[in-house]
Amino acid sequence: MRATMLLSPVIPKLSGKLIVLASGSPRRLEILRNVGIRFEVVPSWFKETLNKGLFKAPHEYAVETAKQKALEVARRMPLKHLKTPDMVIGADTIVTIDGMILEKPIDKQDAYRMLSRLSGKEHSVFTGVAIVICHEKENGVDYQMIDFFEETKVKFAHLSEDMLWEYINSGEPMDKAGGYGIQALGGMLVEYVHGDFFNVMGFPLNHFCKQISLIYNHRTTSSNQDSASVGLSHNSPHNTSILTQPPPNLTAQSSQSPTSSPIHNSSPSPIQIHHTQDGPSSSPVHKVKRKGSEGTADESSWKLPDSLFTHTAAECERQDSENTTLPQTTSREQAIELSVAEHEASEPNKEDLEKITELVDGFKASKALFTASRLHVFDLLQSRPGLDATQVAQEIEASVKGTERLLEACVSLGLLKSKERTSQKTVYENTRLAAWFLWSDAPFSLHEYIQHCNNTLWPLFSHLESAVREGTNQHEKAFGKKSKDIFQDAYFSSKEVKLRFMNAMHSIAKVTGKAVATAFDLSSYKTACDLGGCTGAMAYEFTTAHPGLSVTVFDLPAVVEMSEHFHPLHTDNRVSFVAGDFFKDELPKADLYILARILHDWPDEKVHVLLSKIADACKPGCGLLLSEIFLDEDRKGPRRGLLQ
Repeated sequence: MRATMLLSPVIPKLSGKLIVLASGSPRRLEILRNVGIRFEVVPSWFKETLNKGLFKAPHEYAVETAKQKALEVARRMPLKHLKTPDMVIGADTIVTIDGMILEKPIDKQDAYRMLSRLSGKEHSVFTGVAIVICHEKENGVDYQMIDFFEETKVKFAHLSEDMLWEYINSGEPMDKAGGYGIQALGGMLVEYVHGDFFNVMGFPLNHFCKQISLIYNHRTTSSNQDSASVGLSHNSPHNTSILTQPPPNLTAQSSQSPTSSPIHNSSPSPIQIHHTQDGPSSSPVHKVKRKGSEGTADESSWKLPDSLFTHTAAECERQDSENTTLPQTTSREQAIELSVAEHEASEPNKEDLEKITELVDGFKASKALFTASRLHVFDLLQSRPGLDATQVAQEIEASVKGTERLLEACVSLGLLKSKERTSQKTVYENTRLAAWFLWSDAPFSLHEYIQHCNNTLWPLFSHLESAVREGTNQHEKAFGKKSKDIFQDAYFSSKEVKLRFMNAMHSIAKVTGKAVATAFDLSSYKTACDLGGCTGAMAYEFTTAHPGLSVTVFDLPAVVEMSEHFHPLHTDNRVSFVAGDFFKDELPKADLYILARILHDWPDEKVHVLLSKIADACKPGCGLLLSEIFLDEDRKGPRRGLLQ
């Protein structure tokens, strides 16, 4: 109630604005909905791979991750969603103890390690929040940003072994930072909480409401004032925020590129607010020019390079130090042209050579992964970590020499890790990456999809040159027979092949399903039809994310008759299956039609037939949700879509 009251004067100013939450977290969604703000959910695609060693304190890591999440969505939406948001909210929550960041556990043993460390001790929960405000202009979009963090202290009771394992076996720790959820069963482990309870759930609601109120009230009172920079002091979660005038050098410091350091160094305050006189769009925030904007950035602005969204933190740091030597330019393209001109007469640098070599050798890495997966190396080391090459070779029935080379290759790819025993023998175990995606029984296993790539896509790509010359698919060359209908003739040619294909589609749907299901607010839809929904994995994600939604899976009879092999143990009666051919048969009636990874399989004329049938079946108010790898308008990316 108090948080809602804080926003009461601001709510009318937010009316009609497109506000986006760059997170698929059900807990953040629930917290924000209670404030009365209308918003859309667009989960960020930013990969949380920032180097924690670059940050002086844990909260700085959370703030930087939140910034990258929000900025990625703010930049993607005008291109992918064809609309520019007014505000994007990003957040990242971490649990820390003794300076160590505890992320989501990868398995039960990892959860046990985390919870044992927290038992009987006080720890901190930090949430970093970034608010990106977008201003559409004729020559592009201005992105302006505020970031802050909140800390809450939590103390666990002393936990017995029985209590620890009872909680771990409930399954609740597996998708939560620190291995617990305070709003559910994990609340029984907590002795006390000092600070914002909602912060521990994933979003500091009170601090956010104060910040929104400050932004919009400040914009109203300062839009006609001279340009100035201000620092907002917030030294503890419990202190009142005080608006103070900064030292004279703050503006000059804030003009540096943000990627030269992972944190803001212009003030000891965890929140930095900068505003410039820029007409109606002035706001107490960091200002970022979108690619294509004309004119130079303001002196108090931060110029954010596009590379921030496509490279690692280390690469960004290197590129930014190079960019600071360039004169200020009116566009990123000019900077690139100047960089190319400088290097034309010199020899290729080490990075360029490494990039080309990586492309040349890329197929070897793929085949090493395919082979290790096919031989069930990751399954073996998940159940029996610490085996040496001889033991692995014996289990997978392969040569010791060949197995040793394969294991070493997997170590170099980051799929396995090795260590020496006292007997001088090297032993191996799965990395976190392998435990998440390569072990057959992992919740997000891609094992079957990898086998599909090995058995079907690899032979087809071996004939890429012929495909380019002829402009046709190469199924006959790859598999020795013609195919008019790739599904009936190739994927469903036998029960074994059909099951293998369904396993592949099931695994990729389980990994991507939650992101697709939570990408939009679907609360206005009551019934949905997942066309080509295969095993129903995607449908179950939709019913989990939207309790008021029922989903009908519509697929070929050969698929529906085998779908029961993939149903969860506790079947959701809101998911049903109907057999049929979506090119020939009448489509089931629904408020929402879902096409997830379907259209890319068919030529334009087939796509036209399918979309026309959906249009005919739709009543006023119906929706169509498409999930594909959408190409950029200039067809320069993304790489995965163009290679497919």
